[in-house]
Amino acid sequence: MTASHTVIVGAGIVGAATAIWLSRAGHRVTLIDKGEPGMGASYGNGCILASSGMVPVTAPGLIAKGPGYLLNPDFPLFLRWGYTLKLLPWLVKYLAHANDGDTRRIARGLTHIVGDSLQQHQALTAGTDAAKWVQPSEYNFAYTDRAAFGADAYSWDLRREAGFVPELIEGAAVQEKEPILAKSITLLAVNKSHGFIHNPAHYVQDLVKLLVEMGGTIVRAEVKDFDLSGGRIRAVDTDQGRFDCDQAVLATGVWSKPLMQKLGINVPLEAERGYHIQFKNPSQTPNNPMMMAAGKFVATPMDQGLRCAGVVEFGGLEDTPSEAPLKLLRKKVSALFPQLTADSEEEWLGFRPAPSDSLPLIGEVGNSGVYAGFGHHHIGLTGGPKTGRMIADLITGQRNNIDMTPYAPQRFG
Repeated sequence: MTASHTVIVGAGIVGAATAIWLSRAGHRVTLIDKGEPGMGASYGNGCILASSGMVPVTAPGLIAKGPGYLLNPDFPLFLRWGYTLKLLPWLVKYLAHANDGDTRRIARGLTHIVGDSLQQHQALTAGTDAAKWVQPSEYNFAYTDRAAFGADAYSWDLRREAGFVPELIEGAAVQEKEPILAKSITLLAVNKSHGFIHNPAHYVQDLVKLLVEMGGTIVRAEVKDFDLSGGRIRAVDTDQGRFDCDQAVLATGVWSKPLMQKLGINVPLEAERGYHIQFKNPSQTPNNPMMMAAGKFVATPMDQGLRCAGVVEFGGLEDTPSEAPLKLLRKKVSALFPQLTADSEEEWLGFRPAPSDSLPLIGEVGNSGVYAGFGHHHIGLTGGPKTGRMIADLITGQRNNIDMTPYAPQRFG
């Protein structure tokens, strides 16, 4: 009997993880990407396996605070004003979720994707060369003082409901634990059982190499259309030819939106322009990844140096970076890591896929045989292996105890 053939579009962490799990289940897999594996949003993230990262941005109070954030040059949220009219329909839908009921519903949905992230990455890579990139660690939140921590009480209540209760360290013990920190940081909220990836690009590329060793195929091509004759996927059409298949998976991040339109679904999805600065050969690095609550960025030690990431800008898919977000990030890093020096710096701009309801799209599009696996906003690396396993289970008919309704691709009509 011929093995079922699945074409996966997108060679980031979600596509690679889906491919590995399907190959282990005996499926024949072709992985297609127009670029190098792991070099999109999977490359430029904060590298943290943020199991406690289930708190959405759209918390209660955002509508009232949002205009002030945008007008505050010291807050890491930016908008290219010429893009405002294009952004507005999505923004209205996005802000409609900034209430307690929706926030808690979204947090529960995200918890299923990220809550066991370290274990999912370890299961994906066990016994393979890719395992060397997965590093268990703490994930610690740095605050100026107890009052600043208390101002985040709503978010910490959501994390506690998901089983994440931090240990608090205060005073001089903060700098004893993390000497890189400025003395203005007087409280650390320490979260155990997290992790980070030493080099996300090499990690994904090692997963793709593993796929090839297992008999899978990697193709450099741009997907143009789907053959859905008879209502089911028959083939994926690319600029390098046609690839017949029994199923297809869309895991191309923000680039999935135009492909979903070919399937009759207009997903309210925006590109969140994310920035990072990589400090090469730094004089100091933190002992564990940290969320700098005072600066709204993450700092992660990795084999390429110290990566500081987290500034957000809305302005579409134009690939020219803006000066203001990078300038602010440097200012915050300098203030919070005052002794840090580095041989050189590398700037990066990429595009995070942000659905209007902050939940990824995971599941079959109708009865088409095409499966969605995108829209992870800030949790793509964290939730990639779990998402890949969920999609593989759907395709192979394996049962799991996760309610897939919150992630249904057709929830937008």
